[in-house]
Amino acid sequence: MRISVLSCVSLLLVLELFSSSVGVLHGVPGSTLVFPCLPGQKQESFAEAKITWKYKDSLIPDYPESSEQLKLSSDGFFLEISPVSVANEGEYECVIEQNDMEWQKVHLVQVDVSSSYILKVNEGSTVNLPCERPPFSKDQVHWYRYDKGVTNGTRKQLNPAETVDGDRLEWLFGPFEKDMTITLNGVKMEDAGMYYCETAEEDGRDSSNLTIIELIVEATPTVLPYSCVGFMTPWESCQDETSRSWEAMLGESLNEFSMKLYAHLSQSQPMKNLLFSPISISGVLTQLLLGARGKTRRDMETALCLSHDFFCVHSEMKKLKLKLQDTLKMASQIYYNPIITYSPLSESFTNQSMQYYDADPVKLTNSVEVNVETINSWVAKQTDNKIKELVDSVPAHTELVLLNAVYFNGQWKMEFDAKSNTFPFVKLDGDTVQVPVLYSAKYKLAMQYVAAVKAQVAMFPLSGECSLFILLPPTAKLSDLQLVEGMMTERAVSQMVEQMNRVTPQATEVTLPKIKLDVQTEMNTLLRKIGLSELFDSANLCGINPDNELLLTDARHRAFLSLTEQGVEAGAATSLSFYRSSYSFSALRPFLMILWSDQAKAPLFVGRITDP
Repeated sequence: MRISVLSCVSLLLVLELFSSSVGVLHGVPGSTLVFPCLPGQKQESFAEAKITWKYKDSLIPDYPESSEQLKLSSDGFFLEISPVSVANEGEYECVIEQNDMEWQKVHLVQVDVSSSYILKVNEGSTVNLPCERPPFSKDQVHWYRYDKGVTNGTRKQLNPAETVDGDRLEWLFGPFEKDMTITLNGVKMEDAGMYYCETAEEDGRDSSNLTIIELIVEATPTVLPYSCVGFMTPWESCQDETSRSWEAMLGESLNEFSMKLYAHLSQSQPMKNLLFSPISISGVLTQLLLGARGKTRRDMETALCLSHDFFCVHSEMKKLKLKLQDTLKMASQIYYNPIITYSPLSESFTNQSMQYYDADPVKLTNSVEVNVETINSWVAKQTDNKIKELVDSVPAHTELVLLNAVYFNGQWKMEFDAKSNTFPFVKLDGDTVQVPVLYSAKYKLAMQYVAAVKAQVAMFPLSGECSLFILLPPTAKLSDLQLVEGMMTERAVSQMVEQMNRVTPQATEVTLPKIKLDVQTEMNTLLRKIGLSELFDSANLCGINPDNELLLTDARHRAFLSLTEQGVEAGAATSLSFYRSSYSFSALRPFLMILWSDQAKAPLFVGRITDP
């Protein structure tokens, strides 16, 4: 009996010490935290126990919006926070009750959002000062400058302009976006100092630093005379064009490039409809890559997600274009100004452009009107007159223009009802708008929740070995849409495609808005964001013209996509329209879409519908 009492007291002491300790966990915004109730203890030891978690004095299942970010394992032993945000900071208390005994543990979660940088730039250059608002945060964010040499904490609040218009400081995207990066143009020596991006003091809460940047400005280095010595050899030939490994490499690169572009575009325009063709943008950039040399070539390969020794990229792009020619209408071309370049373009570049891309670089004239007409007529011809205007001006000082247009008109493998219907579509702001829809009461559809992208996914088969994937967030909230967008990586999308290809189609009641988009992407900003600023400022394009320094003046991309009930192939009979399936898929709220090509093993289009 005496031994029993001693054992019990010892156990109580251990539990008391255990409960008095507080474990500190650190996370960063957007990450996932998973932690056990009692670290160091085996989960199976508490198989019959009652486990409860509390946060801010509320049980986790009852805490507001807990189902969104706070999830418990099936036995309650583990707690998952995903995605982590500043709002998740605080104490999480876990209690285990088993055999008249109780264990307690408090976990303190701290979210680290501050980042520090040292940026060295040359006088006269342009620099971006990065800052990102924490996910789901609505706090005001301000920029401050701590002048170099100033003491006693004197700081000056910065007020970036919406546009440059003479001001050297501007928002990269805007003062109310998730990305609060600012751009400083024409850097001067006196711009050196400390820059702070921080949340404002509100509701009794202190301000907190998001980004601290020390800007160091160095004198402009002496510019060496332009020279292409050592950079005039043609692009390396592909040694084994029959190898199937090149096709797989290109598919992986295109998929990764697609998701990189979408990440940048979705952040810059969080509320608008989006549509772009990554495979088309990649095609015209790889044509320009033919003439890139040195650092410019390496930067372009990195931006395009290509390995630096993938010499067969151009021959593979040619094969891919031939595969897709019955499905996708692509138009890409390079225009140059012979008056400014003084000499013709490199013979090797011209020959390889024809060999791999069926595109002969075209000379601009000295007439702005003629240039505009020439370019737009060519684009209209290439896209069956679906895109009749890509440019409205070609300035006389233009050196090099990179243009791109793409047109896709898909055919459903199964038809929708011919009868016109309209349904209410819920927008991100909660408003509803009546939209024409495609409807079928018994559509053979593969549909499943895909954890890799945190969305309900439907796969619609199209002609040309293509599929339209629609990713439907759980609600019409912007936060749910952004959660899905944050999951869209190359790996997650590949997992989604593989998973959906294994799903057996079921008769499903389908309602989705008619899709008809015509979107022009602001390519100049996009190219800078993916690391290609050098194309506009100091590019090494010696492979195009070895005698003169060429710079990219403009880049355009316009995409048109139409998916309606017109032109569909024969499928399920309309007499089945009165049958009501036990399954349903309704895309009458904001959703994402990926038009996937099995031939390319990559997206042809990626888009977002927020307002049909």
